[in-house]
Amino acid sequence: MAAPHWGKIRVMRPEEIRKRCEEILKRVPGHVTVLAATKGRSPEEIRAAIAAGIDHIGENYVQDALSKRPHVPEPATWHMIGRLQRNKAKKALDVFDWVQTLDSLKLAERLERLLAQGERVLPVLVEVNIGREPQKAGVMPEAVADFIRELSRLPHLEVRGLMAIPPVPEDPEDSRPYFREMRKLFEELGREGIPGARMEVLSMGMSADWEVAVEEGATMIRLGTLLFGPRP
Repeated sequence: MAAPHWGKIRVMRPEEIRKRCEEILKRVPGHVTVLAATKGRSPEEIRAAIAAGIDHIGENYVQDALSKRPHVPEPATWHMIGRLQRNKAKKALDVFDWVQTLDSLKLAERLERLLAQGERVLPVLVEVNIGREPQKAGVMPEAVADFIRELSRLPHLEVRGLMAIPPVPEDPEDSRPYFREMRKLFEELGREGIPGARMEVLSMGMSADWEVAVEEGATMIRLGTLLFGPRP
């Protein structure tokens, strides 16, 4: 049996990762949650981040989370931050505590059916295609409210906020207009008070632009290279 691909990634020294994470946690305001984006990272690297105080882990692929999580016994909340296919929904529920990338009613209904079998409630974020990029997933901003109203009839899905991945910035300031638009949408939806939806989490900002995201209202940032260094 072939080894999981994460086993081929060079593992950084745990003490170096802990130091990086501790330094970032000191810089991030206390009301903002740091999620470690661990695509391509080994269980040892993830455990080092948890040891430093980061207890939210984000994976892009179901199969990667399934292969890693058994090797990470430390308590942590695992988030799906990549696109989730309907045929992977059951396996995703076996390994993830949150799904941050919900953007399809068909996927939502599939998750609802699976969750109802075990009477489990799943926290989810609605992914917004804030840059209106045709190659990217996400609900268009003007359609988000109606989408959340549709989700409100699914009792085992708990909408907790929004998530977005703006266009890749050349400069961190390039992301500011998108983050600002996300904050406005987030606040408008909060005022609307859609039944079953709570606007608590605004997940936006990554290693290149997290500081701008925080200035514009992010409550969760997703950091990878800033914590672990560049992937080989």
